[in-house]
Amino acid sequence: MVIAIDGPAASGKGTLARRLASHLGRPHLDTGLLYRAVARDLLDRNEPLSDPEAAARAAAALDTAALDDPRLRSREMGEAASIVSAVASVRETLLAFQRRFAAQPGGAVLDGRDIGTVVCPEADLKLYVTASPEERARRRQRELAQSGQPSDYETVLTDIQRRDARDQGRPNAPLRQADDAVLLDTTELDAEAAFRQALVIVEARLRV
Repeated sequence: MVIAIDGPAASGKGTLARRLASHLGRPHLDTGLLYRAVARDLLDRNEPLSDPEAAARAAAALDTAALDDPRLRSREMGEAASIVSAVASVRETLLAFQRRFAAQPGGAVLDGRDIGTVVCPEADLKLYVTASPEERARRRQRELAQSGQPSDYETVLTDIQRRDARDQGRPNAPLRQADDAVLLDTTELDAEAAFRQALVIVEARLRV
């Protein structure tokens, strides 16, 4: 069973995807980490994030076995990844890896922004996880504070809104809800409640 989970930044899709994968015994891929890693490699080499040739080279040389770098979780890398992910050559290079991951025997759980629409359009189940920009900003601010990164709410909210506009407006694989995706709004849900609701949806699909 392939489960595709999409949604905007800080909607809770990553936490939900990890919990579902663990519960179901399926491998999980946070596809956003791929783009963050490409952005990190470009920044480390002092190359422009929006340079298509440099970005394509970084994507082709990416070590997908090393996605546990703590730097990938920073606000800076999230913003940088949003820029890199708009480069068509980067998306094309990483697409094959994501599809191979999804094609593993028994299936997988993938989360990102174009899983249900581009990466796995034939996924067995698609979820679109979202929340209000204000709630997502509060969550992101808490995450940053817990990791020791200084931030203020208004700055984080502006970052969230800017990233939403970039992700939804890019010409290549823009963020959108797939026509056959189930909407899960987590604005009023904590991680446990979101997981319980998602699990009901998954178990109903498994019974079909």
